[in-house]
Amino acid sequence: MDFITVLFYVFSTIMVVAAARVITARNPVTAALFLVLAFFQAGGIWMLLKAEFLAIVLVLVYVGAVMVLFLFVVMMIDIDQEKLRAGFWNYLPVASIIGGIIVLEMASVLWRTYGVAGPQAPEAAGTIGNTKELGKLIYTQYIYAFEIAAVILLLAIVAAVALTLRKRKDIKYFDPGEAVRVKRNDRLKIVKMDAVKTDAKLLAEAAATKEAP
Repeated sequence: MDFITVLFYVFSTIMVVAAARVITARNPVTAALFLVLAFFQAGGIWMLLKAEFLAIVLVLVYVGAVMVLFLFVVMMIDIDQEKLRAGFWNYLPVASIIGGIIVLEMASVLWRTYGVAGPQAPEAAGTIGNTKELGKLIYTQYIYAFEIAAVILLLAIVAAVALTLRKRKDIKYFDPGEAVRVKRNDRLKIVKMDAVKTDAKLLAEAAATKEAP
């Protein structure tokens, strides 16, 4: 058994344990941290399979963005733990059936890959993580699909901002368009009016009148 095989079993064992703790942990923050650990172990397995691009994307996107946002939301809101755990065992039969179906599907895929087409699998997986090859495929063969996905993501971002944007009456707000369209005469207006004596001028005149003989 070589060193890469040992690392594979170590990463796989830690990932399985972390995935089990995700669904058994009572605290959502603890479950999210175990999910982060599982993502890191999956990234290590991708690195062993020479899929560097997929490993970096997994760590940067899921661990660096999605899970950090999830942790922030979980820690900011008040979650009723008892309400979340209520009825957990009622869903166990359905969850067991779905889990069994997923295990059978994964077993069939692995058997077809390593049992039937074993000699062809390493050749097909040799360039799965090559960033250069992925870039060529994305920007040549799948360029239209890539652009459509980018437009859909942009629309999703704009829609999320539009749905969460709320105008408050207790804040000071100005329209940048009106600020740009303003003219010089609108900024400064000169008004002619008669001079008005202030209280200081009145006191000075009164004091001068008293001092006069």
